[in-house]
Amino acid sequence: TSIEQRPAEIAARDTFGHWEMDCVVGKQRTKNVLLVLTERLTRYEIVMKMPNRKAATVVEYLDKLERKHGKRFCKLFKSITIDNGSEFADFAGLEKSVYGGKRTSVYYCHPYTSCERGSNERINRDIRRIFPKGTDFSKVSDKRVQGMAQWVNAYPREIFGFGTSAEAFATAVASL
Repeated sequence: TSIEQRPAEIAARDTFGHWEMDCVVGKQRTKNVLLVLTERLTRYEIVMKMPNRKAATVVEYLDKLERKHGKRFCKLFKSITIDNGSEFADFAGLEKSVYGGKRTSVYYCHPYTSCERGSNERINRDIRRIFPKGTDFSKVSDKRVQGMAQWVNAYPREIFGFGTSAEAFATAVASL
C-alpha cells in the first residue's frame, strides 16, 4: 500500500503504535545488517541484528517480534512504514500474523524519498555514532547492539522536555 493511502493520523504523530522500519547496512561484502524499527510518536527504537537483508529474513524477525509481544502486537504495531528496498518485498509476509489474519498495515514510501520515514533516518544517524559506516556487524555482538539501542532510547530529547524515548514509550504502553 502506498504511503499516499496511509491515514492522516499517522503523519500527524498523534497516536501511538505507528512505526518506521529500515535496515542499517554494514561493511561492504558482509551480510549482517541491523533491522531498525522506530515508533513515530515516542521515537522508541527496536534494533535487531539479522544475518542478511533477504525479505524472508525480515519476515522471520518480524514474526519473532510478534511472538515476543503476543496478542499485544496489534496494539503496539498498528502500522509500519518502509522504503522500497528488496528486503521489504514480501508485503503479504510482513502483514500476515503468525497467529492467522493480519498483524499490521504496511505502507511503502515513494522511491528515493527517505524523508517520508524521517524519524527512522534521524535515529539511524545516531546508530552511526556507535557503529560508523564500514562496521562489520558479523563482529558485533547482540549484547552490544542492544546496549546501543538502550543508549539511543535513554538519550534525553528536547522534543520530550528532555525526557527520553524509553520514558515516552513506557507511558504510551501503560495507557494501552
